[in-house]
Amino acid sequence: MIGARRPRWRTGSGVRTARPGWCADIVTVRAWSVVVPAKRLPVAKTRLTPLTDALGGPPGIAHARLVLALLADTVAAALASSAVADVLVVTDDPAAGAVVTGLGARTVPDEPDRGLNPALAHGARATGSAAVAALSSDLPALRPEELTDALAAAEARVGGGRGRCFVADAQGTGTTLLTAAGTDLAPAFGAGSAGRHRAGGAVPLTGTWPGLARDVDTPDDLRAALRLGIGRHTAALLTAVGTSSSSTGSGGSASTAR
Repeated sequence: MIGARRPRWRTGSGVRTARPGWCADIVTVRAWSVVVPAKRLPVAKTRLTPLTDALGGPPGIAHARLVLALLADTVAAALASSAVADVLVVTDDPAAGAVVTGLGARTVPDEPDRGLNPALAHGARATGSAAVAALSSDLPALRPEELTDALAAAEARVGGGRGRCFVADAQGTGTTLLTAAGTDLAPAFGAGSAGRHRAGGAVPLTGTWPGLARDVDTPDDLRAALRLGIGRHTAALLTAVGTSSSSTGSGGSASTAR
């Protein structure tokens, strides 16, 4: 029948493919598995070192605490999203593992140990899910409803079929979210990743998701996140170390927390 709609249905796993005879597989997403990468603390977020050095204290301690706070706010927001079934953090760092498991996330070791993209591909396989989203670990201004909306947009864009989508960062060149429904994640994160993901067939998503787009690589990025309103872990850290508008240049302080 012309115009007849192919049936969709849900299962306990959240995904069901069409039975043989249908023109295409149908993937109906109930909830997503989110994969977050977390580097070993000494090599994570090195461009924030000028800021963390200015905070004082034993060498490396303030830096590690800030990296963990950014990770904690990201994972907490993902866990609070109604579109997310579970969060899996790929890490070999024991401190990072302790923080995220305390929030309710699962962890797997970075068994490939060959960089960011192999770690994400490993994590995606480890979820056992047909609907996977790779999320940057440095999104302190991310709100759960932003992630929920972006994942809903990804599901709508693939229209019940198989496909990949991505959300670019605030600069429009990087990627903060990559989704895959019924297909391999095929991550290509790193400088210029938005272009690589698009060239690889992933569909760009746009929406009013400022916290999702605002990853934090530099002190200027952190100032921008502060203006959006940051999560409680990053806010508590900045308050504890006495960060003020003079040290962040933000025109505000950690009181911009939400």
